Amino acid sequence: MAEDKQMSGKKFFVVTVLNGVITIVEAIGGLLSGSLSLLSDAFHNLGDTFSIVISYIAHRISLRDEDERNTFGYGRAQILAAMLNALLLIVVSIFLVVEAIKRLSHPETINGGLMMTVAIIGLVANLASAVLMHRGSKHNLNMKATYLHLLSDTLSSIGVIFGAIMIQWYNVTIIDPIITIIVAAYITFESWPIVRHTITILMQGAPQMDYEAIKKDLMQIDGITSVHHIHVWMIDENRIMFSAHINMRDMLLSEAEPIYHQVEEVLAKKYGICHVTLQAEDIRGRNEEMILNEDFDQQLLNRQNEE
Repeated sequence: MAEDKQMSGKKFFVVTVLNGVITIVEAIGGLLSGSLSLLSDAFHNLGDTFSIVISYIAHRISLRDEDERNTFGYGRAQILAAMLNALLLIVVSIFLVVEAIKRLSHPETINGGLMMTVAIIGLVANLASAVLMHRGSKHNLNMKATYLHLLSDTLSSIGVIFGAIMIQWYNVTIIDPIITIIVAAYITFESWPIVRHTITILMQGAPQMDYEAIKKDLMQIDGITSVHHIHVWMIDENRIMFSAHINMRDMLLSEAEPIYHQVEEVLAKKYGICHVTLQAEDIRGRNEEMILNEDFDQQLLNRQNEE
């Protein structure tokens, strides 16, 4: 695990350096060639460089152990970074589309040869960066958002190269803003699901689960007579938390603990739940709904009246 964390840090560092270099090269190339798609790619890479730095900082914060301030740990730092990066991609895409639309009505002279040379350099560097981040992107939203940045840069570079060919060989300058719009639309399409997923996690949303099946599985455990007041939420994209009230026959605490272990085992193996909190009850709440709609305002009012 420590080796993986160290490797992630090295990947972030290498990718950050590569993106910084690409940004400078493409910005100079875009200004000299007059290519909007190349300048937009440079601007995109500049945003990516900041995003990668944010991702790395969030990655480091997430490695902290649980403490009195954050008893669930700091894993959500990466969720915040993923949402910020995905939103940044969408904002940049909107800006690029606006600029591209302006270019459609006022096309400019473009140096296709210089545009192609710089775009090829960008493609190689972006592709290398994307390959570096690909493995970690499968199980980590933060790294997935960073990988998406790099993948979009790679596709953008391919689009710029295609545009350079069309400009150099056929003098079709209008292809430059068109490619910019296509790439921006693709980036937005890929970024929105990340934004939506991170919002769900930050809102303590529940993953897609069959709660009736969960109740049925728990009711099959000897000693449990009812299950109600279930809460399921995600700390991050990999950790699912579960709490519930379970009615049990009257028994000693030493007899209840093996039942708790069975519940944890069923939930972990079948539903991927990593943390379970149970409240054992005899009769109380037996007829309550599985998902309880709690009126916290009414509870607070009742408590104040009691005082």
